[in-house]
This record gives sequence, structure tokens and C-alpha cells, in this order.
Amino acid sequence: MSASRLERRGPVALWQQVRDDVRRRIDAGEFPGAFPGEKALAAEYGVSRQTMRQALRPLREAGVVSASRGRTPRVRTDVIEQPIGALYSLFTSVEAAGMEQRSHVLALEQRADAEAAGRLGLPPDAPLIYLARLRLAGPEPLALDRVWLPAEIAAPLLDVDFTRTALYAEMAARCGDQPRAGHEVIRTVSLRPDTARLLGTRSGEAAFHIERMGRSADRVLEWRTTIVRGDRFRVTSSFSPSDGFQWAFDASTEATGPAATAPPAPTALPH
Repeated sequence: MSASRLERRGPVALWQQVRDDVRRRIDAGEFPGAFPGEKALAAEYGVSRQTMRQALRPLREAGVVSASRGRTPRVRTDVIEQPIGALYSLFTSVEAAGMEQRSHVLALEQRADAEAAGRLGLPPDAPLIYLARLRLAGPEPLALDRVWLPAEIAAPLLDVDFTRTALYAEMAARCGDQPRAGHEVIRTVSLRPDTARLLGTRSGEAAFHIERMGRSADRVLEWRTTIVRGDRFRVTSSFSPSDGFQWAFDASTEATGPAATAPPAPTALPH
């Protein structure tokens, strides 16, 4: 959109028109290298620096454009975008973003855990399959993922190499069932030192904590907790007059606590 095509007296604010056009250009792949600075873009669109700053602010806050002080701004291509409202696979989301998804398997074993068994609706001493992975998107860590599954269903997974495969695909192929519906709670946490070290970022950085209960028919098949780097992941939603839109907040959920604790960091990650 050239400066002459901006509707300066129209119903849509000038900064919003510029923001929408910049986003369109980003989606079209117009800025594969460095992203132009405020001054250059303001001159291109024929608007003030303040207007351009307003237009770029939501793009920076959403992580679309990097905003590190002292560094050349760039379009972020390493952020995983996940729509809400569907049972999704992190493996699929990463691959769909054009990055290779790999995992360092931290644990894959049968064990008993009273809390996890209770979440799965099983007796406290029921045998469970526990899978813990450090998930990578491209070369960098993205998430710390822990999953508990009933052993009577998931025992065949003990023979799987989860370095580069999706849990649900393996469950469907080897166990004859997989989660088809569920409930998920997403909240923010501050990373503790051991978790931050695994994820390759700094202690205290913001992250998403995702807790999922996955079901097939009336049975709980999965209890999962995932800690995802906040700078590499965003959640989106879609809505329409016909489909509607729902969003719920749980005011009782605290932003810190035991759920923000990751498994102890290993001395060396398996390869």
C-alpha cells in the first residue's frame, strides 16, 4: 500500500491501515532479511514516526517482528503458531511451520505414580508409562514435555524411538487407540533455573504451562504437562458469526507453584 492509497480521513485509523499492510507484506515474504526501521517505513508510508510506532507495536508484542534493543529488527520465522479449539500435535505444528521437530528423550519407562494414576482415573499403584522429552524446533529447544499413560494400553510404546516421531501416531499404530478429545489449561509461568537451562534460555523468562487430559470415548488415555518457551510459541483463535467463539479464564489458577517445576536437569542429554 503506497502512501497515496492510505485513507487519511476514512473510518479506519491510519496506524491500523499501516499495521495491516505491513502484516500483509510480511505474510507475502517481502522481508526475508532485515526488517526496515521505523524511520524508513514512516517515510515510505508518508506517516509520522509516532504513527509508525503505533502500527509496529502490536506486531512486536505478538512476536512477529523482533524488537531487541541494539539489534537489526527481523521478521521472526522461528515462532510456532498453534490454533486453539482442536486436539493438536506439537510435532505437527512444528513441521507445519517448516522446521524439523526432534526430541531428546529424557525418560521412557514404566513406573508407578499416585498423582498421575489419580489423574488417569486409576488405582494409586497402577503401572504407568512415563515419557519425558525435550522438544526441539529446528536446532533450538522449544518445550519440555512430560506424558503419563496407562501401561495396559501404552506398554508397546516402550520400544519406540521418540527422537523424531509423534506420540499420537505411535499410539494409533502400536496401541490401537489415541486421544481423540480432551481438556487443556494454558497459563503462564516464570522459568526456574533448571528448566531454563534445558530450554536454552534465561531463568525467570516467561513460558506457557500447558496441562492436557486426553480422552478416547469415556476413558482418559493421557495426562500431559508441557512447558513451552514463550518467545517461540503463540496461540491463535478464529471466530465467525456462525461458529461463535468461547474463551474461559480460571481465576483460581496461580502463575507459580509446583506445576512450574520441571524434572531435574540431566547431566547429559541422550542423543
